[in-house]
Amino acid sequence: MRENDLLRLPLLSDNPLDPPAEWEQLRGRCPMSTVELPSGDKATYLTRYDHVKALLSDPRFVRPTAEDVGAARIAPEGAGGPAADGSSTLALPDRGEPHLKWRRQVGKYFTARRMTALRPGMVRMAESLVDDMVRGGQPADLKACLGFPLPVYVICDILGVPAADRDRFSHWSDAFLNVSRYSGGQTRAAYDEFAGYMGAHIAATRAEPGEDLISMVIRESEEEGHGLTDDELLGTAMGLLVAGHETTANMIGKMVAMLLADRTRWERLLADPALVRTAVDEALRFDANLGFGLRRYLTEDVEIDVEVLPSGTTVVCSMPSANRDESVFTDADDMVLSRSPNPHLTFGVGPHSCLGQSLARTELQVTLDVLLRKLPTLQLAVSTHELKRVEGLLVGGLRTVPVRW
Repeated sequence: MRENDLLRLPLLSDNPLDPPAEWEQLRGRCPMSTVELPSGDKATYLTRYDHVKALLSDPRFVRPTAEDVGAARIAPEGAGGPAADGSSTLALPDRGEPHLKWRRQVGKYFTARRMTALRPGMVRMAESLVDDMVRGGQPADLKACLGFPLPVYVICDILGVPAADRDRFSHWSDAFLNVSRYSGGQTRAAYDEFAGYMGAHIAATRAEPGEDLISMVIRESEEEGHGLTDDELLGTAMGLLVAGHETTANMIGKMVAMLLADRTRWERLLADPALVRTAVDEALRFDANLGFGLRRYLTEDVEIDVEVLPSGTTVVCSMPSANRDESVFTDADDMVLSRSPNPHLTFGVGPHSCLGQSLARTELQVTLDVLLRKLPTLQLAVSTHELKRVEGLLVGGLRTVPVRW
């Protein structure tokens, strides 16, 4: 591409539920292009499915840190939180055997059996939140009434922290994941508050363990004589709380908006609720408002097709563009609720894929089951063009999802 054609991320469309036109053009003509991030730094942007999957699957490359010389930053200098600037605030191993060991230890909690055990509690909570929303009258903001509180209650239960502190968690998460809303000083202050809170919770859990994830990890570490360090345990707890509610809270709102944007989709689910499982994965694939993409820092030269990307390059992998790749997905620009198999890349792939994806799927399925059963007449209270994005959020989201029933 010519320099004056340089694309600037994030790429946007007029409708926050629709993909930007540039994705299709890039996949066809320039699947590896140079883009400019909000920081002003340049990166290589991958938009085809096979390219994105290959790079995300490669265990050699991880999200860049502040120590990676020349790595492209997302946020401008002095803005954004740890997830945006790559600062090594969470002491989690990110590569090699230490990373695999960490995933094995924490991943024991996110089994299909445990998700099945958590499901009845999720259903009760979702039903209670929907009842409260109905009592509050219409129109209502589905994101505020259901999308945000449900994942907060669930992840708080998993970590053993009180859901009554959910407003504080929301502020800390936003400071971690937003690239434009907070100054560097504000994000550092939020981090210090969050770390102090979670450190005190871990100390209390160590003194009186329960059945939550933190207790499980502490118990295993004491019984086996090895395990996570105190810093790694703190990073795990903070990272899971942020990732475990922010992404799913936003996805609930987007999923419902996508299904209601075309009423025939909702009607089909009402007629055949067995489609909920595949519909959830199709919503994950179809989501065009997924944030900036995943960054990877190349520590050695990499050849993709016939092009060599040199060591020191920062690559941004656009999962939502890859999820619309016509060479992989038939009717890629249609929301096919029965699509199966559905090898979308929304949760990443390989050694750095989302550890909590089974939890997220379960929460999304429960949400959809409960809404179809309790509010079959649900509809958007505004046109899709009136929906607004959450500006600067790395994981993408809608500010509100106004609904009627």
